[in-house]
Amino acid sequence: MKPTVKPPSKRRRWPIVVGALVAAVLLFIGIPWLIRAFNTVSTDDAYVNGYVTFVAPRVSGQVTRVSVEDNNRVKPGDVLVELDPKPYQVQVAIKQAAVDTAQANLTLAQDNVRGLIGQARSNRFKLARAIEDADNQIALLRARVATWEQEKATLVLAQQEFDRAERLLATKVVSQEDYDERREALDVAKAQVAQTLEYVYQSRVALGLEPQPPEGKTLAEVPVDLDQTFSSVRQAQSELRQSAAQLGVFPSSYDLTPKQMLDEFHRRDPGGDLNRIYAEIVKSAPGLKVAETNLVQAQSDLDEAKLNLSYCTVFAEIDGVITRRNVNPGDNLEARQSVMAIRSLRDIWIDANFKETQLRDLRIGQHVDLELDKCGGKHLFEGRISGFTFGTGSTLALLPAQNATGNFVKVVQRLPVRIDVINYDPDKLPLFVGLSVTPTVDLRSVPIGPNAGKFLQAPEPAAGSVGPTP
Repeated sequence: MKPTVKPPSKRRRWPIVVGALVAAVLLFIGIPWLIRAFNTVSTDDAYVNGYVTFVAPRVSGQVTRVSVEDNNRVKPGDVLVELDPKPYQVQVAIKQAAVDTAQANLTLAQDNVRGLIGQARSNRFKLARAIEDADNQIALLRARVATWEQEKATLVLAQQEFDRAERLLATKVVSQEDYDERREALDVAKAQVAQTLEYVYQSRVALGLEPQPPEGKTLAEVPVDLDQTFSSVRQAQSELRQSAAQLGVFPSSYDLTPKQMLDEFHRRDPGGDLNRIYAEIVKSAPGLKVAETNLVQAQSDLDEAKLNLSYCTVFAEIDGVITRRNVNPGDNLEARQSVMAIRSLRDIWIDANFKETQLRDLRIGQHVDLELDKCGGKHLFEGRISGFTFGTGSTLALLPAQNATGNFVKVVQRLPVRIDVINYDPDKLPLFVGLSVTPTVDLRSVPIGPNAGKFLQAPEPAAGSVGPTP
């Protein structure tokens, strides 16, 4: 019996089907791979980086308690270390007593200033009254001189009446009785003239003048500025100047007359309101200023003591993990002595060292896929390019390469690129500093965020500053 032979067409169909399947698989896998290869840039020279905050007490003291261990998770406000607060509590009590004393001194200074204000008011009225008294005495002198002139006229009339009576007495026309009356009237007139002249002399002497005026001057004539140079006026002016000096008020010149001094005092307020003038003087009184300054200084010392007391408790300032703890209860610490460090869990980023040949299409703001060996490819983090280091790794090294000898061998350089991690929750899947990362930059992604599409970052504006108007 002859064996059955398959048709040749069926034997050749199977390799074609297999080849078609393989080609389809290669196309299905290869085309996306090629598209991704041409539109992405990747490097395996990248790692997780983050800030380290070194913890140190702000004041010296003995440690009473340490609340954390290495690798403990802490959040802002958690207590890390406590120092013995008793020495600082004593300082707070001392400074509080100093504040109380300064407050009492300020109250006393306020009372003293009020007393000086009252004294200055009294001396001002005294000066004004002294000027008025001098003017009154000058007026009295002139009135007495006028009375003396009147009495002299009366004396002349009495003398004439007496002389007439004396002539008529011999002819018996005037009786002896009339004659005696005329003599008496003459004597009275003479006495009144003498009396009024003595009153004039008294007034002149009271004004500090000679009883007899200089030649060519009358008894009523006095210096024009007598009410400004009179002794009682000068004394009142001196007392006012002395009391005002204790309040920190000084005249523009010591040659001012009393009236000029009073006018200058009134000009301290546009409306001449004395109450406002004295209120301003009280505010700037030297004794009060010294007491207020002492109180401010004492209060500042107290605030500093309270602040130092609060520094006895050292708190965590950031959200992170404790490392490098080197403190124990009983240790005596100095201010600014490092006792531990906190690795930030949130302020982290990726330092990726891309080759210079890969930088052509990289820009700030481009999207980055971050793959970590720690996750084994099961989780992909998201990132964003946030900046480029202005120099390659070789130029920023401690001992940069020197090619001046001519022994130059071209080596592809790498530039550190910073990548910020976005949509990152450290409570779910934390990233540890130093872990290896494979970042893949999507060149087709549209740059977003600050400085998007640029190579260099613009400086961040200060808090509260206003940017330029577009």
